[in-house]
Amino acid sequence: MIQQTQKPLNNLQLELLKIYSTGISDETLIELRKVIAHFLLERARDEADKVWAAKNYSEQSIEQWF
Repeated sequence: MIQQTQKPLNNLQLELLKIYSTGISDETLIELRKVIAHFLLERARDEADKVWAAKNYSEQSIEQWF
């Protein structure tokens, strides 16, 4: 028998549950998904830029990889 452990919800999950409990429309849900995706994309780009700068990468670095 596999024992499952339940983890408490994190702060993001709790906030999303509050939003969804109000009964948002499908259109609003789609828009919210886009906003979240854009936010996460920007965070990933920022982190990639930090790595790029820390390793002193350049356009020439990319050309050498390929």
